[in-house]
This record gives sequence, structure tokens and C-alpha cells, in this order.
Amino acid sequence: MRIRSLVHENVDWQYVIKIAQRHGVMPLLYKSLSSACREAVPPTIMETLKEHYQANDRRNLFLTGELIRLLHLFDSNGIPAFPFKGPALAASVYGDLALRQFSDLDILMQRQDVVKARDLLISSGYTTEFQFKKIQTDALLKYQYELPFTHKSGKIFVELQWELVPRYLNCALVSKYLWKHSEPVTDTSGLPLLQPEYLLPMLCIHGTKDFWRQLIWVCDVAEMVRIYKDLDWDSVMTLAETLGCQRMLFLGLYLAKDILGASFPDEVLQQTEANPVVKGLAGQVKRWLFEGNEDIPGVENLLFYLRSKERLKDRIMYSQRLLTTISPRDWAFLPLPSSLSFLYYLLRPIRLAAWYVLRLPRLKV
Repeated sequence: MRIRSLVHENVDWQYVIKIAQRHGVMPLLYKSLSSACREAVPPTIMETLKEHYQANDRRNLFLTGELIRLLHLFDSNGIPAFPFKGPALAASVYGDLALRQFSDLDILMQRQDVVKARDLLISSGYTTEFQFKKIQTDALLKYQYELPFTHKSGKIFVELQWELVPRYLNCALVSKYLWKHSEPVTDTSGLPLLQPEYLLPMLCIHGTKDFWRQLIWVCDVAEMVRIYKDLDWDSVMTLAETLGCQRMLFLGLYLAKDILGASFPDEVLQQTEANPVVKGLAGQVKRWLFEGNEDIPGVENLLFYLRSKERLKDRIMYSQRLLTTISPRDWAFLPLPSSLSFLYYLLRPIRLAAWYVLRLPRLKV
């Protein structure tokens, strides 16, 4: 077994722990080493990994309890909602809440329910920094995709999401398609879950949005195709093509196979490996994964997003929306009264240009 041969080499265990923490895979590292070659790992390292594993298990149980409470709260107030990633993914894909690290609770809902859900969260002890006037609230719901909350205890973070990604990425999966075509299912944990044929593209879109900077997101895709052996791949491919995110799907699958050895049907594999743009994007991702840099240069991330879209109309829409999608950063950059809010459309291109210029020195030549 490959893992057995690796641990007998000159392993820098402190680096292994550091990189595992950064990539959110500490529980998986502990489980793999425990199962494969516990005796070959220094006892102090195994004890450190065990402590992290147990602490993660306790925190995940605590967060899952809060998630179930919030879902019941929303349901009792007529708000359809279901969790994305976090406990739902740990339970349905990994089969064990302790095996996946997560720091917050992501809850998907429809745009029209966000304000009501916000008020329910605030009445339940949560706060949000976005205390906007009506015009800003309307802009937030139209142009953004999530609203973060912090519990007064400082121990729980919740994100209400009405889209999966920012508007300028032009992947309106949740509001334009998901609620019309997908029926949530329930697993043994009692959590409502997305159907796997919808969840897989969503994981790949989410990973692409964040440049696949954490290995756990690649693990999610690899584990999902391993667990769901009867996945309806025709439905997955059709959905990805309909939404214009086929290249994002292929990128996630390519990374899962290339890095973690995931396997899927030959026809899917052929389409994935036959795409030279996907291979190029995967090369960038693998470099970013282990570079250790916190930020990706502005121009580089812009080009990455453009190349991740297979349709020309989506690339054009991305460019147009990037320039016109008002964000909280624009409001913070120059607070304006409601009567002058139209000026944000003029100021945003200027702010973006300054942001990209300031990040140019980080580009590698």
C-alpha cells in the first residue's frame, strides 16, 4: 500500500500536520493512518492527530445539533431550506460526522425568504454586520449570494445562501433551476439533502469559485463518486451542460482522479481528459494547492474564471457582471446616501481597476 511505503520514508510530520490543517483533512489523515499503519507513525504524532479528531467530532456534533434546530425553526415559519456542505456532506458522503472538518453552517434557501430568515436568526441570538437600509438590502439580495451571521457566543457561524456563487460567475443554480427541479431527500441523520446528481455539480462549482484552494473540496468530489456508484451520470452531464458549468464539473472530476485516484465511467473519463483547457486549469489548481500563498493574483484569478466557462456568452456575461455587480466592498469603499447610490455603478470599475493594479506585482514572470 502506497501510504505504508510513504510513512517509512523521512517524513516531516510537523509539516504534514500543518498542511493537513490548512487543507481541512486532519480527520481523514488520522483515519487513514490509523487504519493503514498506526504502528509506523510516531506515537506523539498519532496522539496529536487523535486529539484533533476527537475535538472535531465534538464540535461537529455541536454544530449539527444547531443546524437541525435552525432547520426546524425555518420550517415552522414556512421557509424551505436545506444544508449544503458541512454536516449534510459529512453524513451523506463520508458516513461519519467526525470525518469532515467544517467551520460554519451553510443553509440554502430562496431569495424571497432571506429577510424573514435573517429576522429569525437575529431573534435567536445571531448578529450580522450587514445592517442595511432597504435600498442596500434590495441590492444585497439582487447582486450578492450569501449573508453571514455570528452567534452571540462567538462559537457558531451561519451563512444564508440564495445563490451558490456570486452573480458575476453566472451560475444561478439555486434560484433558476434547483428549486424547480430538485426534491431534497433525507438520510439516516434526519438532515434534508440534495439529490446526488445535483450535489456533484454544486460541489464542482463551489470548488471552482474558490480556486480549489483546499484539498478537502477535491476529497468531497472523490468520495462522492466512490460512494454513489449508481449515480445517474446522464442527468449529471445534462444538468452541467444546461447550466453552462460542464467545464467546472470536468475540472472537479479531473482533480479527483489525478490527485486522489477517483474512478468513474469511461465515457465520463474520456470527456474529462479530452479537454485541454481543463488540464490547464488543473495544472494551475495543483500549483495553488501546495504553494501556501493566501491570495491568488487578481489578473490570474480573473483569467481562471474566464477559462472555467465553456460558453462564450457566459464569458461575456461574467465580464459585464463583474463590472456592474455592486458588493459590500463598494459600499465600504465609499459610503454614499441613498440618493447617490447610482454612482456605485461608476465607482465599481474604478475600484476594481485599482484592486487589480495593486495585485499585479504578485504575478510571476
